[in-house]
Amino acid sequence: MDNLSKRNGFWAAVRESVAGAEQNFTEGSLGRAITLLAIPMVLEMSMESLFAIVDVFWVSRLGKDAVAAVGLTESLMTILYTVALGISMATTAIVARRIGEKDPDSAAVTAVQSIGLGVVVSAVVGVAGVLLSRRLLAWMGAAPAVVETGAGYTAWILGSSVTVLLLFLINAVFRGAGDAVAAMRALWLGNGVNILLDPCFIFGWGPFPEMGVTGAAVATAIGRGVGVCYQVWVLTRRGRRVRVGKAHLRLARDVLRRLLRLSLTGMLQFLVATASWIGLVRIIALSGSAALAGYTIALRIIVFAILPAWGMSNAVATLVGQNLGAAKPHRAEKAVWVTGFYNMIFLAGVTVVFLVFAEPLVRLFTRDPAVIPYAADCLRLVSYGYVFYAYGMVMVQAFNGAGDTTTPTIINLFCYWLWQIPLAYALAVPAGLGAQGVFWAITVAESTIAVVGMLAFRRGRWKAVRV
Repeated sequence: MDNLSKRNGFWAAVRESVAGAEQNFTEGSLGRAITLLAIPMVLEMSMESLFAIVDVFWVSRLGKDAVAAVGLTESLMTILYTVALGISMATTAIVARRIGEKDPDSAAVTAVQSIGLGVVVSAVVGVAGVLLSRRLLAWMGAAPAVVETGAGYTAWILGSSVTVLLLFLINAVFRGAGDAVAAMRALWLGNGVNILLDPCFIFGWGPFPEMGVTGAAVATAIGRGVGVCYQVWVLTRRGRRVRVGKAHLRLARDVLRRLLRLSLTGMLQFLVATASWIGLVRIIALSGSAALAGYTIALRIIVFAILPAWGMSNAVATLVGQNLGAAKPHRAEKAVWVTGFYNMIFLAGVTVVFLVFAEPLVRLFTRDPAVIPYAADCLRLVSYGYVFYAYGMVMVQAFNGAGDTTTPTIINLFCYWLWQIPLAYALAVPAGLGAQGVFWAITVAESTIAVVGMLAFRRGRWKAVRV
């Protein structure tokens, strides 16, 4: 009977999390709070993954030049994503703190500053993208045929960058407020529209013009625009956790300064991790194209498999921020350890799956006998550290949710660049382990980050950060 009650309680929490009823995350069961926040965040990220797969599915039918143009444009967009993620981290931290303090008006003012900052950045990127799309592709090393094919795509994607930034930033407001369902719905709506319109604009189905690869960008811009319109509608509705009205539409210099200060270290945090990944790819490439292809496939499987873990990690940022705002640092700390434990249980299960079914999973993506062993080795070797990663990713989001974006940035800088990259090279080349050496280095370095993060978290300085 007790087990039945627990199961019924869990599914009731699942239904409630998707329904999006307003909750107070500074009181009550932490397990229930984690569930209510994590499930819509996981569903949100799942749609983003599906969107990327569908987009490549249609564009790949146009040939290698179209795919190359999309890939190069995505590389250019990394800069914009870095800015968006940095501002998003800061926005979530500040909004969560104000909501915890029961000060929704200040949270709304923060939302306005974040949106305004995003509009300014996107205006610069958009104008440059439209005017310089051909030059940008050429600077990225694109062949003349790729430039000719992809110039329109690049111009549309960069020109509509305001929709990218606003999707990131307004969803960051929703997450900080604990309204993860609104963030989920915005992304599902925007990406759903994009998925439907993609083939219509690419191939000219029905009344739509045939635009080739440019059509994919047009569909993306429209889809994201629809998502932003939904966000704005929610953000201005009465009765929401954060409601922006006319009184909030003003420049608040103090809030903007705090937002910029936190954003800059957040951007650096993301850049350090991204640059480290590029360094690893360069070392793996020394083992040949089969090793590189195996690593790429394994990485996609890993990213998809650990989506629930990222959902729980993102949930902890909201819980930490709101409970610090409510002057409940002990509850904030407990939320982190409880979430880390749940994450560990989940990723332990993923580890078992990867250890037992590595080859079958890889064969879903490739039949190349030269690639399969590398991808399977990556899944197995990297999974050995998942028990540590479970806590590591939670610690990073706990710091970010507290407004302490500096600590994880410093940890990343030392553990990635002064530990992971040298270790990967030493194991791959001098030790002669090749790509396997890189996989071991990832496991060791990520585990180190988790341990260092936990030690820094236990010191408790994050509790005193003011945002």
